[in-house]
Amino acid sequence: MPRSNTAFLFDLDGTLIDSVYQHVLAWKESLDREGVVLPVWSIHRKIGMSGGLFTNILLRETGLDITEERIQRLQRWHAEAFNRHHAQGSVRPLPGARALLDFLTQEKIPWAIATSGRMQTAVHNLAALGVDPDKVPVVTRDMVRHAKPDPDLFLAAAERLGVDIHQSLVIGDSIWDMLAAQRARALGVGLLSGGYGQDELQRSGAFRVYDDPADLLRHIDEVAARD
Repeated sequence: MPRSNTAFLFDLDGTLIDSVYQHVLAWKESLDREGVVLPVWSIHRKIGMSGGLFTNILLRETGLDITEERIQRLQRWHAEAFNRHHAQGSVRPLPGARALLDFLTQEKIPWAIATSGRMQTAVHNLAALGVDPDKVPVVTRDMVRHAKPDPDLFLAAAERLGVDIHQSLVIGDSIWDMLAAQRARALGVGLLSGGYGQDELQRSGAFRVYDDPADLLRHIDEVAARD
């Protein structure tokens, strides 16, 4: 069985929750309200960054002024739109997500969640997973200085668990997760459930790639150390 000194540090959206495309549509709605016209595919390519970095890059690409007021307005509209999707029932845990977390807990393998989202959107995802942030380390964007692709979120999650980041696995669905894992000097494990391809994830540093949490659970012995 896997040893408990291997820690799992999970991204949230697209990794444990089937929510990437709802985030894309929520950002599309927010940007449309601001008069920023962008194709949906270009928005998807940036999902996984923090909301602040995301809006900075998008506004810079469109040539619009990057003001704190505009960024806060876009983030507020995005959160409102995403939470509306959640209320409509379209955002659910990915196949095997709960079973994977239950397995790690049962085997006393430490795990934490590190998300580029802020708690105002993450709270509904955590509830859908049955994760209590008072009992499980959850690190959100507002708790660290820099978001992905910087390593701060995963470093903070490892610190909260009291584990060595070099013995940790970063589980994520985006190239931003894998780049952050490399910068943290942790091993990155990619999931295809967020829409990035296997080749993209491997080029960004993933040493294993699986379909979704259920597929990772079926192959858990390939990534976790054994006694």
